[in-house]
Amino acid sequence: MEERIQYARTKDGVSIAYSTAGEGLAVVQAPPIPFSQVQLGQAIPEDSQWWALSGSRRVRYDARGTGLSDRDVTDFSLDTMVSDLEAVVDDLGLQRFALWGFITSGPIVIAYAARYPERVSHLILWSAWARTSDVLQESQAKGLLALAQTDWELFTETAAHAFFGWSIGDLAHRAAVFMREGITPEATVAMIAALTDSDVTALLPEVRAPTVVFHSKEAPLPDISVARELASGIPNARFVVLEGTAAGSFPEEADSALRQFLGFGLRHPPEPARAAGGLATILFTDIVSSTEMTQRLGDAKAQELLRAHNAIVRDALAARGGTEIKHTGDGIMASFPTASGALECALAIQRGVATRGDASLAVHVGVNAGEPVAEESDLFGTAVQLASRRGCMRCARGSRSAASRALPS
Repeated sequence: MEERIQYARTKDGVSIAYSTAGEGLAVVQAPPIPFSQVQLGQAIPEDSQWWALSGSRRVRYDARGTGLSDRDVTDFSLDTMVSDLEAVVDDLGLQRFALWGFITSGPIVIAYAARYPERVSHLILWSAWARTSDVLQESQAKGLLALAQTDWELFTETAAHAFFGWSIGDLAHRAAVFMREGITPEATVAMIAALTDSDVTALLPEVRAPTVVFHSKEAPLPDISVARELASGIPNARFVVLEGTAAGSFPEEADSALRQFLGFGLRHPPEPARAAGGLATILFTDIVSSTEMTQRLGDAKAQELLRAHNAIVRDALAARGGTEIKHTGDGIMASFPTASGALECALAIQRGVATRGDASLAVHVGVNAGEPVAEESDLFGTAVQLASRRGCMRCARGSRSAASRALPS
């Protein structure tokens, strides 16, 4: 897959190199700081195959100070790293895209997703974390800094083998060569020092995009407990544990899970369900007073109710021909080719909530038919806005009496 290399400029004037390849759903992949080299895939076929998700438009970039981007920089703070990502997606004019954070770039993509929830359709976190100090203690950071300063070749060889696996000698060695070409020892030391202070734990509850956290079961870093904590901190995040020890391995089970997460797979991104003539019926669900509910019940109970809502809605969609368009954080937007299917689904959702029997869970369902505007597997326009505002189905609560009042006889 041939990659086209272009340049974007950040707000502080840094030139950022990025590459694009393929067509379809845009998947923007943040680099594993401090090593990034957009030319790596063209020189090492194994790397290109790892990232080559068929049916997707792959976007990769070199962080400031690395690869083909401007090298003469000294500020590697989290905010400047986020600005690199902002520059790339803005230069491409991407309004909505999937965002992939890899190992050390986890805090970068989490910060972006929390800051721009309307632009991130899916968030993929691979061997990532929210707080670097949970993974890299002060003594470890000092050891890495010392090794980078005293034996640059050994440092890069060790990092490459840790990424690709210790049994893949030649591939790891070739990757290490590119690591050394893509950044200087001095910049590496500065980046690691800056990364040590990264902490976006407080932003996790603000992430609204559907999220999946992948983690190799026996990977040395991060520990599985760190990955599990990351997944539990993001509303509705899925946690997928993979076999193996290397963060750089991409087993078949990961490919299948990723395709399912993104909706019917990247080979054929999901098309919103629409009838002939462009008509569609839009359905929105909304957990009533979700913020107040979380404050009253606590994060663990609120997360349990959110998972229950998601399961009820998705089961109803699957049984009645609906297509999930996106998760809104405290609800789901879906489309149907027929109004009857949407109404039947709304009733099924109410019954499902009532059957659960938990009075703390209350759900509004709105339905509206029209001709929405389709763009990048999402729907926009008046039809969507009216559905999100219209409580045409009354509030469903987890009690039999409430259900009997909400449902027609």
